[in-house]
Formats: sequence, structure tokens, C-alpha cells
Amino acid sequence: MKTSDPGNIHRRRFLGQAAATLGASLFAPVLPAFAAKEELRLGYLPITDAAPLLIAHSLGYFLEEGLVVPRPVMVRSWNVLTESFMAGKFDLTHMLFPIPVWMRFRQKMPVKVLGWDHTNGSALTVHGDSDIRGFADLGGKQIAVPSWYSTHNLVLQIGLRARGLTPVIKPQNSPLKPNEVNLFILPPPEMPPALLGRKIDGFIVAEPFSALAEMKLRARIMRFTGDVWKNHPCCVLVTREELTRRRPAFVQKAVNAVVRAQLWCEQNREQAAHILSRDGEGYLPVEAKVLKRVFTGYDLKEYTTGPLPRAIMHPEWDIQRIGFQPYPFPSATRFVLEQMGKTRVEGDNSFLKNIDSARAAGELVDDSFVLNAMDSNREYGRFFPSDVAQPLSREEIIEID
Repeated sequence: MKTSDPGNIHRRRFLGQAAATLGASLFAPVLPAFAAKEELRLGYLPITDAAPLLIAHSLGYFLEEGLVVPRPVMVRSWNVLTESFMAGKFDLTHMLFPIPVWMRFRQKMPVKVLGWDHTNGSALTVHGDSDIRGFADLGGKQIAVPSWYSTHNLVLQIGLRARGLTPVIKPQNSPLKPNEVNLFILPPPEMPPALLGRKIDGFIVAEPFSALAEMKLRARIMRFTGDVWKNHPCCVLVTREELTRRRPAFVQKAVNAVVRAQLWCEQNREQAAHILSRDGEGYLPVEAKVLKRVFTGYDLKEYTTGPLPRAIMHPEWDIQRIGFQPYPFPSATRFVLEQMGKTRVEGDNSFLKNIDSARAAGELVDDSFVLNAMDSNREYGRFFPSDVAQPLSREEIIEID
């Protein structure tokens, strides 16, 4: 089916809505007992990282794979999502890449990363009248992160170390030395109000909260994370390892739908923003114009002018504010594992000291389902440039300036 055909898009959306509204009973006369065996339960945070899961639901891609999917369940914090997943309430979800590392190697939970959910899609945001222009200006500041085990915390601390600053974890608003930056956890939806109330100096988090703060609070993006680490993974697709072994066909169907949705998001950005918004199907409690900024608002003229350093320092990278690419590059997995050992967190992270990154990457990630989905849908070449000699290999590019 052509993804650009408005009639097909409308039909898929109708089917997805019908499945959510009427439930498995709608299909019982045609597929007896099928729905109970093939029900897929999804959980998500209200961030654009969840877009492929939500778009696959909206457009009926899961349904076309033979999966009955109730409306995905929205939760408000990473702790709740993680605990719900560990309790078996969800079969598939998106998670910040470092969280499955913690789950598998610290909590001994056999979780599997199936692929990337999206790339980039985050920023470090500060007050619009702030003199904070770069990482060097964060000394003595209070910065919120969404989770200790997040790409945001990794990227932030890479930037701080590069500028000779020390990340610390103290009670909020504790006195700080000029070279200290205080980090603490806030659920993503609480970050813009905290910035507005001057309780924090900035936050680093997934969209749409930076776009929301820009448009509603006159905040300013200090730096896009994708401009520090080129096309970095942020959220990944996760499931339980026992599902990959016991029901591989079930997992494959789910991944097929998500990969298809990722490609559709890349090609239909404004439509994706509308569907996700409260003006569309209400998966995210945000206006369509805010999500449109997330999906299309990487304006080089706006973000490459003014005093240095700027929100975009590498326009030649030719990236998107948020991107969608499913293949989990091994080099990025190894980089995440290595950086986690250097990143300050609250609590015991001694489990990271004895991790061999190459071995751990093999235990954590199963890329077979994504590769099958890309091949079977003839989409392998559509996610990678045709002139790349080795599309499944890349060099990780990290630049502070």
C-alpha cells in the first residue's frame, strides 16, 4: 500500500480506532480465539519518542499484522513505565537506552532491545533571558534530567566534563561551587513549569517539552543533543527475552508494524504531528502546532545565528530535530555502555565496572527482528543512503563545539 495515499491512511486510522473502541469482540466472528492469543499490550510516556508505536496503532499497522492492540496506555514517568513493564503489564514499549542496561545487568531482568525507536529528538533548554550559551556556562546551575539512566544524562555529562565542570547530586538549590552543576530528576511533564517558576536553570529531555517551552514560555534551546552526538539513539524498543524465544512470530509482527510506522513518520511529518496531538487522536496532550515544530522545526537560520555557541553548531551534519531509524548500530550500543560507566548517577552503579561492552551488547540487543522487518518490507535501503558501502556499520561522532 502506498503510504502517501490519503484514502489508505484514512482507512488505516479508521481500523485502528475501531480496534481500540470495539475491542477483540469485533473480530471474534472471523478469528475465533485469535484475539486472546495475539493481543499486544503497549505502554508509553507522553513524548515524541513513542511516535512509531502510536502511529503504528493509529494507522492500523498492528492490526494488518494480525495483532489486536488496545489503545496504548500512557504513564507519566520513567519509573512507572519501568515498573509496569517489569511487572508484565506491557509486552512492548519504548525506553531510554540506558534503562534496559540497568534492568538486565543490575536488576537481572532478561529484557531485550529489539531496535531503535527514534534518533535525536532532545535538547537542553534554558530561560530565554539567560546568559547560558554553552556547556561552559552551566557552572553553579541547577539542571533537571528525566532519568539517571538516560541518553540525556550521558550527553549532558559528556559536555560538562569537556568543559572542566563537575556534575553533583545535591538537594535542589543547595549552594554550589562555580565548577559544580547540580543534577536531579524531574518527570518530563514537570520540567517546563519548573523552568517557568525559576526553580531550575534548565532541563535536558525528549520532545515535545523543549518545543513547548520555546513556544509557550519564551525559553531558548541551548543545544540540540543530536548536534552533540550525531543521530544518536534515545529511546529503544524493548520486550521480554522469553517472548522472543517463546513467541518469535508474535514479536516479529510487532516489529514489522513499528518499522513500517518509522518510515511513514519520516515521510509524513506534519501528518504524524497532527495524529499524535490533542487536535488529532490525542495520544499526546499537546497541540498540533507544538508537535509540528518538533517534527519540522530544525530551522538553520533560527538556530545558527546569534552569539556562540549556538543550538546548532553542525549544520553540515544534515540531521533532523527528530529522526526515525530502526537499526541498532553496535557501535552506539558499545558507546552507551562505556559512557554509562563514566556518568554520575544516584545510587549504586558498581555493576557497570565489570561489564565488557562487546559481550554485554550481544546479550542486550537482538537485531534480527528489525533486520527481518526491513528486508521483508523492502525498506532496508530506504533507511540508509544508497551510497553507503557498509550500511550496518558506522562511526559515532561526538562534538561539543
